[in-house]
Amino acid sequence: MYNTGSDVLGVLVARASGQPFGTFLRERLFDPLGMTDTGFSVPLSARDRLPAQYMTDFTTGQSVVYDEPDGDWAAEPAFPSGGGGLVSTVSDYAAFASMLRSRGVYEGQRILSRPAVELMTTDQLTPAQKAVSGLLPGTFDDMGWGFGVAVTTRRTGIAKSVGSYGWDGGLAPPGSTIPPRT
Repeated sequence: MYNTGSDVLGVLVARASGQPFGTFLRERLFDPLGMTDTGFSVPLSARDRLPAQYMTDFTTGQSVVYDEPDGDWAAEPAFPSGGGGLVSTVSDYAAFASMLRSRGVYEGQRILSRPAVELMTTDQLTPAQKAVSGLLPGTFDDMGWGFGVAVTTRRTGIAKSVGSYGWDGGLAPPGSTIPPRT
């Protein structure tokens, strides 16, 4: 159930911490990493830096506006998703990636425990789980899933080495099965 586990985890984090999920992320992750431009919405004072988001209209092949700067990210969502919905900048994301690359340490400060980062970036799926995946056939032939990231398990070309990790996700087009932010 792609995404669902992460959404449930966001709810559990909020309940266990006694604070909204976004506040928890801000205090425990974003502030220590200096990620000042990351959140579930963009404040009015920074909205001039948020570009419109485009998608391809597959019937015409043309790029069309999917969301204006005053659209989805102009207000906090009703349900901050643990599986997606954050908006950020390249520099903020680079700080997060640097922390992961350093196994939980950023600029000399421990942000996440080394075992937590290792679990996040190691394939956690069993062969039985991969066999019944609802994703495209063959998805897990050379890939697994850690805690929030895809993990390369078999090298099939020059682009990804075994053990590399990341997430190729992106915006969901209108009419998709991903629930709206409101």
